[in-house]
Amino acid sequence: MTLTGNLRAAGLAIILSWGWKRAAIALVAGALSALAMAPFNAWPVLFLTFPVVVWLIDGAGAGGLRGVPAAALAGYWFGLGYFVPGLYWLGYAFLVDASTFAWLMPFAVLGLPAYLALFTALGFALARLLWSRDAFRVIALALGLTLSEWLRGHVLTGFPWNTLGYALSEPLALAQTASLIGLWGLTFLSVAIFASPAVLVDGSSRGRKPWMAPVTALLLLLAMGIFGAVRLALRPTSWVANVKLRIMQPNLQQDVKFNYSAKAEVMKKYLTLSDRASGPQSSGVRDVNILIWPESAFPFFLTREADAMAQIADLLPEGTVLITGSVRAPDLPPGAKITRAYNSIYVIDHDGSVLSVYDKLHLVPFGEYLPFQDWMEKVGFVQLTKVQGGFIPGVRRRAMDIPHAPRALPLICYEAIFPGDVAVGGDRPGWIVNLTNDGWFGISTGPYQHLQQARLRAIEQGLPLVRAANTGISAVIDPFGRFVARLGLGVEGVLDSGLPSSIAPTIYARSGDMPAAIIFIAAFIFVVWRRLAKRAS
Repeated sequence: MTLTGNLRAAGLAIILSWGWKRAAIALVAGALSALAMAPFNAWPVLFLTFPVVVWLIDGAGAGGLRGVPAAALAGYWFGLGYFVPGLYWLGYAFLVDASTFAWLMPFAVLGLPAYLALFTALGFALARLLWSRDAFRVIALALGLTLSEWLRGHVLTGFPWNTLGYALSEPLALAQTASLIGLWGLTFLSVAIFASPAVLVDGSSRGRKPWMAPVTALLLLLAMGIFGAVRLALRPTSWVANVKLRIMQPNLQQDVKFNYSAKAEVMKKYLTLSDRASGPQSSGVRDVNILIWPESAFPFFLTREADAMAQIADLLPEGTVLITGSVRAPDLPPGAKITRAYNSIYVIDHDGSVLSVYDKLHLVPFGEYLPFQDWMEKVGFVQLTKVQGGFIPGVRRRAMDIPHAPRALPLICYEAIFPGDVAVGGDRPGWIVNLTNDGWFGISTGPYQHLQQARLRAIEQGLPLVRAANTGISAVIDPFGRFVARLGLGVEGVLDSGLPSSIAPTIYARSGDMPAAIIFIAAFIFVVWRRLAKRAS
């Protein structure tokens, strides 16, 4: 049997599958699709799994209501298969304080994927509503999954982790398309491109040319690669004059990082590591003018500990500032009990004065606050950070003034996974500083995925990104997504680098999601027109 014949036989078997066999096929296809994300970046696997998705929805037509419920069920199993291996690392966070949280680990590892799979089910159902019997059903699938992925990134504060568009973020040349159409545009293209081989089973009768769809998809992929390669070749990394960065990655374990009794140990490690010589000619922190520490760096309220502030002032030579994460107490009357706090970034001068503060806006559900906080606390639940009442969200996002450097856009932890959180209107910064603590997730795939997503923000906006992570992965990334310096996961050390220059605002930075919306609307109109035209004929 020929290759095409084998493909048609496989497609027909999937189309005709039902019951547990159909669920198993969807589950396995979803699990294999997770390999397209970091750190594996095995995106060619989607050329195998997305055609399976098309055939599953083809087979849903045997059910009632035009097969929409059957398509949704297949989508749910696919989503569950995709999210469980993609997000298994969440379980590590529940082992940091195992006596309190270990019993919740199965609910997190399975519960969040079970919730997120609802969006994939919706995407399959929407695609089925627009379905056709020709090659353009691939576009219907792209429409359905793009809309459901966008909703996943926005509903209930959103969680766009491992959005399908990240499959085209590696190799770096392909990721350059994000500068034009952003994450949601990449998501549409990813689904359409990788699903295209499914139409090879359609046959060549009645003027059909099923090979046209995959050939077109490959040409589009080639065009993206050429565009990206040319863009990278024409613009080597350039640097901001007279800016020298040092990122301190302490690799502290979580049980130390949040233990007040370890205050002296934490400060000693930070100070010693920050002043470490990084080479034969290095003079430690005196060689740099911006020192950067990670998110929530201290097991105490930094500005309320005079001795810690004095130690920082002693560390910093004149002309050097510290950018550091810290929990910040709210302004309260003297003697008032502190029950809530901010997750913040401070800019501290060489004399120990605080120059600027940013409070995190986009808090992590169940990590930094509980939905229905008061009620859940009454029945005994507590978020992972154990801050009574939950963290307080900041008021607004703004660029921060940084001495000796351009203004910086601060992003704390997973704020970097939201494209909308990086858009600051006319207040365009010169770089992005992302402080995070991925130590919750151990040596797993999670930190690699987090880095991949932050990196795409740099490409979308045309801004360099400087990332300080407690346990890694710390990095300096230029506005094209190139790593110019990097410290690995689970490594203690310092990372010295210059600051890459920003470039002119990209099309995405100027237009936001408008180009992706235009593609989506045009594709929707086309698919609907095709359906109506076929009915009329």
